[in-house]
Amino acid sequence: MSRRSRPATPRVIVTRKLPDETQARMAQLFDVRFNPHDTKLSRETLAAAMRECDVLVPTVTDDLDADLIAGAGERLQLIANYGAGVNHIALRAARARNIIVTNTPGVLTEDTADMTMALIVSVPRRLAEGEKLVRSGEWDGWSPSNMLGHRIGGKALGIVGMGRIGQAVARRARAFGLSIHYHNRNRVAAAIEAELGATWHADLDEMLGVIDILTIHTPRNAQSENLIDRRRIGLMRSHVYLINASRGGIVDEEALVEALEQEKLAGAGLDVWKFEPQIDPRLLALPNVVMTPHMGSATLEGRVGQGERVIANIRMWIGGDRPPDQILEGWV
Repeated sequence: MSRRSRPATPRVIVTRKLPDETQARMAQLFDVRFNPHDTKLSRETLAAAMRECDVLVPTVTDDLDADLIAGAGERLQLIANYGAGVNHIALRAARARNIIVTNTPGVLTEDTADMTMALIVSVPRRLAEGEKLVRSGEWDGWSPSNMLGHRIGGKALGIVGMGRIGQAVARRARAFGLSIHYHNRNRVAAAIEAELGATWHADLDEMLGVIDILTIHTPRNAQSENLIDRRRIGLMRSHVYLINASRGGIVDEEALVEALEQEKLAGAGLDVWKFEPQIDPRLLALPNVVMTPHMGSATLEGRVGQGERVIANIRMWIGGDRPPDQILEGWV
């Protein structure tokens, strides 16, 4: 932890427009500068901000690479990330500069699980296709063979990553009649397995061959990059639906498009992409893909909750204590 003195009223720069309630509270507590527009800062503007603040409050849209962090001013001591994921921050570079990094874990668990469950239902039941049909004005009424999808009750759900969000998804899915399978680096407690009726698969490849729906809830890092690649997609049966409301880049998008086009997968529900907001036009053309604009955590309650965690981390840091959500050395 840095031994540099911490100002009683630090200069805080926030890179994106946050909820009014959050910004009002931050303005009361800190010498804060906000981004008046809800747009991503340019690299040059971000670099300038990092040279003149004590605390930076970035979001997932800010790519804080090693070069940016190396060029930060001496006064920058805390990066209080507004979000749970920190794959956009060069953590080793921050540690080398004695810059503390915090995040906001747990706040968005239920919101993200709700969105995941919505996608799990939407893709097999073809809800996006049905909505488009109604809006097109071409729907000619009910028929017994029109817009047939598949029920999800009785199907096997595979969860990659059984942390807070994975477990919240499992609880919802079980209520829909899905059986729960999961792959996690470490097996969860027996009591949690019993509550969820969950079966652990130490081998991801083995799990992929027995499920009907796959949903991903693991952080994006060096170990998870392209975790679901062409080979692993090939292990899944052709009726499987793939859901990703975690992070783009965990699924090899080129391999996913190929599998969907060749009907090696039945469909996909995607809330994230590797190069968002750019989306492969081939995905846009596929009728069996439900897409949402990275809105899994987009609730007012969640966004305000994130702000509260950011404020708590900054205040603890000002007081000389370790922030409750500090990213520690073992983070991967």
